[in-house]
Amino acid sequence: MRIAIAGAGGRMGRMLIEAVLNASDITLTVALDRAGSPDLGQDAGAFLGRETGVTITDQLDALADADCLIDFTRPEATLAHLKACVQHDTRIVIGTTGFDDAGRAAIEVAAQKIGIVFAPNMSVGVNATLKLLDVAARILNSGYDVEVFEAHHRNKIDAPSGTALKMGETVASAWDVALPDVATWTRHGDTGVRQPGTIGFSVVRGGDIVGDHTVYFCGDGERIEITHRSSSRATYAQGALRAARFLSDKGRGVFDMQAVLGL
Repeated sequence: MRIAIAGAGGRMGRMLIEAVLNASDITLTVALDRAGSPDLGQDAGAFLGRETGVTITDQLDALADADCLIDFTRPEATLAHLKACVQHDTRIVIGTTGFDDAGRAAIEVAAQKIGIVFAPNMSVGVNATLKLLDVAARILNSGYDVEVFEAHHRNKIDAPSGTALKMGETVASAWDVALPDVATWTRHGDTGVRQPGTIGFSVVRGGDIVGDHTVYFCGDGERIEITHRSSSRATYAQGALRAARFLSDKGRGVFDMQAVLGL
């Protein structure tokens, strides 16, 4: 399987490139980065001291040489890449977060023509955690207050994280409600007594935190905590490769990691 990597000069892009180069069943054929990037023109494996023969480019027509693009960039860049993927019949794995409603709609439209895995977190462990949250929320559906806590590095630009939102959506779905109808995004000043059935969110941004997420089910006399902590982006990279392999026989449609993992 021929793989393209977006954001090839970034931290996640480099992690993905290393993962592809270490895999025996897939091949790196395209490495993309933004116009003006200092990495343009360099070999994609230069940061590892390896020569791959793949030069980092900003030319999206290069996607014609790939079966699947893996993209963990930013919404505006991902949507531009998505259009090129449709044009060249290239599947895409989207790990980018922070899309607005229009962006999500564009992904749904593109999925009518190409196969897409779209998930806020590609980690196998995170997706196992989502399954646990679904089970817990169905059991703890009365008498428990739910809080979603997340922490990431100082450079993350969207909040709450896509993973935190997915965790909140998982709990809300288990309660048969829509997250926007029950979410409490901020607290400040005289907030009054907490309303039953709401889901609160707390966010930390600082340092080089890769990603911590905890969902609290707080009842009278007990508290259940379901936590996932990432210490390396390698887990996201391996999950993304698993998603790319999943798409190898998918002509069209949008899938999440729960589908990839058979959950």
